Amino acid sequence: MAFESEAVEMVARLMALSARTAPKARGTDVIKTMIVTGEEKTVLAEAMREYGEKHDVGFFIRDAGNVAASDACLLIGSMLADAVGLDCGGCGYATCAEMLDAQREVNPPATPFRGPNCVVRMADLGIAVGSAVKTASIHNVDNRVMYSVGVGALSLGWLEGCGVAYGIPLRASGKDIFFDRTR
Repeated sequence: MAFESEAVEMVARLMALSARTAPKARGTDVIKTMIVTGEEKTVLAEAMREYGEKHDVGFFIRDAGNVAASDACLLIGSMLADAVGLDCGGCGYATCAEMLDAQREVNPPATPFRGPNCVVRMADLGIAVGSAVKTASIHNVDNRVMYSVGVGALSLGWLEGCGVAYGIPLRASGKDIFFDRTR
């Protein structure tokens, strides 16, 4: 099994590369990645469990079990203090400057993710996540995109400067641990 875990870690690095090179608006990279293995993975799973218990959110506890049982986990986040500069209003503000001002007013955050966020940058994040899971699929590594993992990572202060993050736990085994889940 050791060689399979090593292969999964290699695929996690390729996934991080896919996220890094995914297209981004105006060619500006606002994506951060982190690969979590070993003891860090245990710390992440525990942070997710604690959040689930504190907020009575059962799927966080279920997902923490998936992270603990995974071979590795890729975290992908988007930098908070950034806007494309289109003044498109997609974030709910008339201008990017107004949105950035609103970000500074929310301290400390009352929600798991910080915001408001540039809607175009959130699309960039989605494209990066999609590119990463495509790479996992090409290499036959079981995976699942999880909001709860991103919340756990941000609660630990990981992916500094990011307002939104997702996690993708990875596993190579005879049975996909992310498929038949309860709760």
